[in-house]
Amino acid sequence: MIILGIICLIVGFLLKIAILWTIGIILVVIGAILWVLGSVGHAVGGRRHYW
Repeated sequence: MIILGIICLIVGFLLKIAILWTIGIILVVIGAILWVLGSVGHAVGGRRHYW
């Protein structure tokens, strides 16, 4: 999810498409939150680890 967000950020920046830039930021933030929750041991969506 983080990688997809970074790809959306790059494409949105290069093509100057604001919605892709916004979606990229949202995906990076959600991916980082899920990664942190999974790494500290909280079950996320029924899984012990998220990656």
